Amino acid sequence: MNGARIQDALKAGAQGAALAVVGWIPSLMMSVLATLSIAFIPLGVGVLTTPPVLLAVRSYADRRRLLAEEWAGPRIPSPYEPLPPPARGGLMGRVELTNRLLRDPATWRDLRWLFVDTTAAATVAVLAPGLLAEGAFGVLLAAGLWKPIVGASDDYWYGFIPVTSWATAFAAGVLGCVWLAVAVKWNPALIRTHFRITKAQLAPTSEAELARRVEKLTETRRDAVDASAAELRRIERDLHDGAQARLVAMGMDLGTVEMLLDKDPAQARKLLAQTRRSSADALAELRDLVRGIHPPVLAERGLGDAVRALALRLPLATEVTVDLDGRADAPVESAAYFAVSEVLTNAAKHSGADRIRVNVHHTDGMLRIAVTDNGRGGAVVGAGSGLAGVERRLGTFDGVLAVSSPAGGPTMVTMEIPCALS
Repeated sequence: MNGARIQDALKAGAQGAALAVVGWIPSLMMSVLATLSIAFIPLGVGVLTTPPVLLAVRSYADRRRLLAEEWAGPRIPSPYEPLPPPARGGLMGRVELTNRLLRDPATWRDLRWLFVDTTAAATVAVLAPGLLAEGAFGVLLAAGLWKPIVGASDDYWYGFIPVTSWATAFAAGVLGCVWLAVAVKWNPALIRTHFRITKAQLAPTSEAELARRVEKLTETRRDAVDASAAELRRIERDLHDGAQARLVAMGMDLGTVEMLLDKDPAQARKLLAQTRRSSADALAELRDLVRGIHPPVLAERGLGDAVRALALRLPLATEVTVDLDGRADAPVESAAYFAVSEVLTNAAKHSGADRIRVNVHHTDGMLRIAVTDNGRGGAVVGAGSGLAGVERRLGTFDGVLAVSSPAGGPTMVTMEIPCALS
């Protein structure tokens, strides 16, 4: 047995003990409280107790969903929609909230999960520490612990072995080693099985997933339309206030030059020089505008080099790592580019960092980009935040944004967009 497998088995045993004890007690308590609250609704008392109890069950179930992802890998989506503010207060508001919660299929899946978590799931979880404890006890019997135990009780059995002498204690030790070997091999699988049971109970149904998918697509389509309209307005504004104004001024200057060519050649030459400068400024503004729509480096050299070009323009030391075997579709590259640009701009302006790392890679059909800075932290995704705009931009392509930014830093912004490379 190698050390890594033994370490995994011990870790799984500790996790199983926590799930079987610390998890089992809250699940049992909440199951009892929820059942009693719902049963007391006809008496009126349940109307007051059911909403807080069911909301506590939701919060507890969400914590277990996170635990499943952290300990065993399976991601269990949360099926709950934000509850709207109560239309009425007082008792009638409680009645409406109770009715809304009880009509939600996710509520009944949570209650079913509580029952399963205190029975089958807890049984699977307790096997992991149980195998370790049973195996260790068998080894201790072979080491001499059998003497005081047999002295206190003449008839002692370890499993199917009657322990009465050193020979039978040694046999118990061999059986204990067998249990330890089983634990080393199967403990991690037992924990994964526990969370598979959890996922089977807590994961949204296919109908709920489809409904959320339709709602998400509707929302992202609306965001895409709004973003496109805002982009068109920006382009129109930049053209009107920038290049267009300069071109109009150039036309007026050229008209003046025509009148001054014979009367005042010196003044005409000054106006021509001014017009030349204005043409250069107008050209620079048009180039910036085009770069804001779709940067030439992105079109010509791809996302990796475009991100490197972004990093070169930053005032901070920036390290860029790119591992891409091909190129994504142009809309996906554009969304990823501008998302990275926004995140880097935020980091340079607000983080107080002096170093930024950018990692761009593609794996398992997913374009993943991580931007990490060593700043002060505290970044959040919320209304008015540039990260909220990034989240909406990625959502158009079914992408997701995750932000880890504890106070004091560091800040890591992770972006994922499902796509294929060609």
